[in-house]
Amino acid sequence: MRSVLFVGAGRHQRRAIVRARELGVRVVAVDRNPEAPGLAEADVAETVDFSDVSAVTRIGRREGVAGVLTVSADRAVPVVAAVAEALDLPGIGSETAHAMTHKVAMRRRLAEAGVPQPRFASVRTLREGRHALETVGLPAVLKPADSGGQRGVFRLASEDDLDAHLHAALADSPTGEAIVESFHEALELNGLALARGGEVVPLTLSDRLRPAGIGFGVGWIHVYPAHLDEDVLAEAEHVVSRAVRALGLRDGIAFPQLLVSADGSVRVIEVAARIPGGQMADLARHAIGLDLVEIALRQALGVEVPDELAFPRYRRPLAIRFLTAEPGPLPTGRVRGWSGLERVLAFPGVVQADVFLTRGETIRPVRLDGDRRGYVIAVGDTNDDALERAEAAATLLDVDVE
Repeated sequence: MRSVLFVGAGRHQRRAIVRARELGVRVVAVDRNPEAPGLAEADVAETVDFSDVSAVTRIGRREGVAGVLTVSADRAVPVVAAVAEALDLPGIGSETAHAMTHKVAMRRRLAEAGVPQPRFASVRTLREGRHALETVGLPAVLKPADSGGQRGVFRLASEDDLDAHLHAALADSPTGEAIVESFHEALELNGLALARGGEVVPLTLSDRLRPAGIGFGVGWIHVYPAHLDEDVLAEAEHVVSRAVRALGLRDGIAFPQLLVSADGSVRVIEVAARIPGGQMADLARHAIGLDLVEIALRQALGVEVPDELAFPRYRRPLAIRFLTAEPGPLPTGRVRGWSGLERVLAFPGVVQADVFLTRGETIRPVRLDGDRRGYVIAVGDTNDDALERAEAAATLLDVDVE
């Protein structure tokens, strides 16, 4: 039995670890949190901070793993690449891993290739930030150069906003660097693409709807297929392929995020080199019939991904409604209990749902990805029909708060 090393063993990794074992792969998992749910599912579990590349490499060598991968965790992508290189295993390479996890490096690589994107500038000091606003213009978006989960992300309407938020953005960057980007009123899209031997196969493009206010960066509704005309859809898929190739990803799953303006112009926000979180793997499974975990495992092990696993088997309209605080379906306050998940799952069109609440935690207004405390996935005859079903089913969950 071949062994694979999972870097990270959180909630999203847990499901991938279970699937890997179902496919007959022996799993070695590492995570610094001894309570990480994926560790209990692995054949071999090690409590280690995966930022310690040497320690992770030693575990992989000791266990004789034939591949290494991660799911959802962007900060684990460079670790996976470095461990794969150290153990002479298949991987995307450290250079590509850096370009696809560091937003400034990514922007520069895309600019060199002429891929359309927002204006941008790197920032480490307040003086650089003010110069960046002169270059980029207002409104703008400020974010850490190398973080995720919408941590340290702010919309800037004035220089005063920069003064107020730059410290927080820099604090969320391990390298103390931020990026300022031009803000565009546009439809945001989540994408999935497969790089296979240098060929890029666009798989899905879905609407990524976001709330107003401080949580403007959090995707709380996904709708597939995206509400795009055929010519704009074709242009978006073309931009996805250009971006993935420009960043050097030859074999791997890509997670591009795009902006489509009212005039049909397409810009790249960023492209990740991993199976994304936010139930996007479930979107692929229910909407187009593809198992992203099996694809990622094959690529990590250096096994061919045949056409029957690489191309959509069908296309089915789908919507994901995340459970968030108002104006989402959840109340704010300290959780005393909840009920009704069985009613949600029984609602017409619902194919999957879950709740991530724990008693005693506090539900707060949406600010970060972690404020999504569950989800409902529904299918329908159209994407609008699927969204109506998902939103109606979400209201059937009863959450009791103080």
